[in-house]
Amino acid sequence: MNLTKSYEFFQPEKDKSRIHIIGCGSVGSTLAENLARCGVTKLTLWDYDTVEPHNLVNQMFRQQDVGKLKVEALRDILFDINPDIKNDLEIQPQGWQGKILSGYIFLAVDNIELRRRIVEAHMNTPFIKAVFDFRTLLEEAQHYAADWSDSTMKENLLKSMQFTHEEAKEETPVSACGITLGVATTVRLICALGINNYINFTKGKGIKKYLMINGFDFLLDNF
Repeated sequence: MNLTKSYEFFQPEKDKSRIHIIGCGSVGSTLAENLARCGVTKLTLWDYDTVEPHNLVNQMFRQQDVGKLKVEALRDILFDINPDIKNDLEIQPQGWQGKILSGYIFLAVDNIELRRRIVEAHMNTPFIKAVFDFRTLLEEAQHYAADWSDSTMKENLLKSMQFTHEEAKEETPVSACGITLGVATTVRLICALGINNYINFTKGKGIKKYLMINGFDFLLDNF
């Protein structure tokens, strides 16, 4: 892949750690697409779900992907973007089942309780560099992150997850048919900010612990 437009700014091979994207729906597929265009190749995609027609509105999938496993469809999309990724990319079509990981974790699953279990499982492992978490509504989205060498950041990330999946569903707008509402613009905004947070971290510029954006009221908060 020709990276001349971005290579002076970001050299992806300087950090050889693997990135695990857990959940390959709206956020996960968008994160993967952004990372592939940045030249990142060491990706592992975790998801057991299949592409459905309503997914095309705010996810990276195409009409020809409907019915396929998301990890397989996303793998093919990433191969088209950057053929160099073929030797490094891995897929896990069973989803995360408790395996202890290393490198970077990008949390993009719908279930907050699963996110909490993943964080709890890795609280004391020295093999994680940072964890990036994403939560989207219709107009607003949030991004949390933690440098895993900082115990306070880890604890604060875990504390931000102290609610149930049912409580989260009460805050989530749904259609009359019960389908979660979402638009691509909200997803792409928060994913872009999260990838920027990751790039800054790899370049030694620190990490933003929290970002909130509302792309329709044009609001951004961070610290």
